[in-house]
Amino acid sequence: MAITTKDSARTIKNPDHLRFHRLHQHLAPTFGESWFALKAEAFARFFGTPFFLGAQTLIVLVWILLNITGVSHFDLYPFILLNLAFSLQAAYAAPLILLAQTRQAERDKAHAEADALHREDLAQANEKRLKVAAEQAEQMIKLIEMNTELTKVTKQLTERIEIITEQLHKHLVE
Repeated sequence: MAITTKDSARTIKNPDHLRFHRLHQHLAPTFGESWFALKAEAFARFFGTPFFLGAQTLIVLVWILLNITGVSHFDLYPFILLNLAFSLQAAYAAPLILLAQTRQAERDKAHAEADALHREDLAQANEKRLKVAAEQAEQMIKLIEMNTELTKVTKQLTERIEIITEQLHKHLVE
């Protein structure tokens, strides 16, 4: 973070918004960063996309139409092979989705901890600022009191000088 000062105004250039999250980068995901874990998570995330749902619906419709119309007879009604394919898909999809959810929960936990630390740092910095502001206000009050006292002393001295000047003037004129 670069801080520059110009005419008593502080500006921050290129702030690192993730600086509090970097403390948690050492946390290893639950299932690691292996090729399989990353691909499994990507595949599980793909299950919830509109493209996947649309493509799967289209494949099922084509499958059923081909078998009902008689164009092909690889899976006749009650579509046992299609049910087997759905069962196989569900058998793999459920653990992959759970894996993705677990990994996301770990990331969310690390980010929540980083956010909590950031809020705590902000609270501590705010307390310090309030303490400094209170000290400065107290100093200002003391300075104002001292200024008031100096003004009174100056007034008294000015009045005494005026009296002495008048007396000296009278003495010299007579």
